[in-house]
Amino acid sequence: MSLILQGEIERLRKLISILATRVEEAVRKAAASIIEGRRELAVSVMDMDQEIDDMEVEVEEECLKILALHQPVAQDLRYIITVLKMNNDLERIGDLAKNCAQQSVHVAGERNLIIPYDLNGMAAKVQSMLRNSLDALVQSDSMLARTVLDADDEVDAIDAQMYPDVQAAIREHPEQMQCLIRLLKVAQNLERIGDHATNIAEDVIYMIEGKIVRHRRK
Repeated sequence: MSLILQGEIERLRKLISILATRVEEAVRKAAASIIEGRRELAVSVMDMDQEIDDMEVEVEEECLKILALHQPVAQDLRYIITVLKMNNDLERIGDLAKNCAQQSVHVAGERNLIIPYDLNGMAAKVQSMLRNSLDALVQSDSMLARTVLDADDEVDAIDAQMYPDVQAAIREHPEQMQCLIRLLKVAQNLERIGDHATNIAEDVIYMIEGKIVRHRRK
């Protein structure tokens, strides 16, 4: 690898790391805003959205520049392709965190709010998946990436049980129907964040092992 290409890839590593950190922060704040009833955290997440979008564009432009000017091969090429793909997933996670925050604005501070499913556990599991998928990239650890694939099944199980739980809560507390529907939307967005974290983990496995594992886990 030429020194120039090495420097460009190092810059790319820093950019994607900064973006990942901001997205993780957005997810953490969005979840906490609901669990802790803190409206100011939800507003903070919505304010972060444009910054995340701008950074996503910067990362993509950096990837395309490296591909055009240096025509990398082998491991370098797989790394850049992985970053390009996960860059899109990170931007979508940022959007989903904003969606959660928008729902939180309406339910934060609601008295006697009933959360009929394990929101805390679901949020913690999704945040762990995201963190592990990003750590797997930094550490080039395909085993860590595979733990994310396993965790996705656990989040899907919580998501499947959530619907009857919310339906039962609405029947029991019809006066809270609007809030319960918003909480349902939060869970749906968290489940999608888990899906995007899984996408990142699958791409990390491709980067390290050269294997495409999408659609093959079952």
